[in-house]
Amino acid sequence: MALTLVQNIGLADSATSQLTSNICEPTTAANERQLFMTGNWFASSSVNAGANWTLVDPFTKFPASAGGFCCDQVVLYNPTHRIWIWLLQYVQGSNGQNLFRLAISREASFGTWYWWDFTPSGVNSAWANNWFDYPDMAFTDANLLVTFNMFNANDQWQRAVVFRFPLATLAAGTSLGYRFWATTSNGSIRLTRGAAATMYMGSHNNASQIRVLQWPDSAAGITWKDVNVRSWSGGAYSAPGPGGVNWLGRLDSRITGAWVGAGTIGFMWSANRDGSHPLPYIRVVRMRESNKALIDEPDIWSRTSGWAYPAASSNAQGEVGFSAFYGGGTRHPGHVVGVKTATGWATALSATSTNGPPNQAWGDYVSCVRHHASPAHWVASGYTLQGGTARRNIEPRYVRFRI
Repeated sequence: MALTLVQNIGLADSATSQLTSNICEPTTAANERQLFMTGNWFASSSVNAGANWTLVDPFTKFPASAGGFCCDQVVLYNPTHRIWIWLLQYVQGSNGQNLFRLAISREASFGTWYWWDFTPSGVNSAWANNWFDYPDMAFTDANLLVTFNMFNANDQWQRAVVFRFPLATLAAGTSLGYRFWATTSNGSIRLTRGAAATMYMGSHNNASQIRVLQWPDSAAGITWKDVNVRSWSGGAYSAPGPGGVNWLGRLDSRITGAWVGAGTIGFMWSANRDGSHPLPYIRVVRMRESNKALIDEPDIWSRTSGWAYPAASSNAQGEVGFSAFYGGGTRHPGHVVGVKTATGWATALSATSTNGPPNQAWGDYVSCVRHHASPAHWVASGYTLQGGTARRNIEPRYVRFRI
């Protein structure tokens, strides 16, 4: 089966005001003609299916709070309630805390937002002088789930926290009740895209075991099961490209891709080279949703270039698509989308950089979600460097693809 790029759009400087970085962290989502993309310092929207994009400045769109906006963002569209959901992370204020803002825009009034703010001490008084970082966001049939790591004033990791917000209340814009769960055992918890009545989540226990957490819409709390997988390597990642530029200078092994569909739960992360893989590659683990039994580990790898920063989602048929980066050897970093087929992984480059990052850094995440107007398709975010190494040369990409 061939993979088709239905849309492959590079955003111009007018859509980002050059509020870009080679640590771009783009996410995107789509309704029908309404599209939205966020990056480390920018957001941009389209009301004509990507023909034109307009800057939505996250620094000025909302009132200043905590220490001001910066930097992580995630955007989703929920078709059941016809709402856009925009999560923004803010800087620590004078009290050592930051906040995250959960903003909602109804489809009928796209671009008009209302929101709720959450501070660590507002969630739990014992979390004063802590701050949120590294968000993830996905939804089930009934709930929106949000995850964060939390750190103290000395930037030491304290815990991971999972929030659950009722989608109906978010859509109604009324008083927002919610549940949360925290753990000091696992960090960087990644939520599955494509969840129905149960949200599944993943986090590494060690280099040969994943903790698979689950939170059914019908349950008050989280349970989990530990699943053994083939051992993999971490450490200092390297895949130098032309000129010896190592674009993987800040890569780590956190799970960044997670999906559920057609009775299968899957996780993806960046693993380091080992005896069977000459360059960093994408570890892939698939297990049965019913009992978490391991199905297979169909990794994505190459002998000539490294793979990194995967994101993944199921489509309406339960097939898995992914978004990631590929580079090293003779290649500058390129953005790739792909789909799991019966015979392997079908992939396509959306764009290849003309340069490598001068500070040897890329990441930290991209997104891949279902296209809700055409649910057999996926929508992915990515970016490349085009024509130089300055901010103006970062080109975020909106990619819609199908198999």
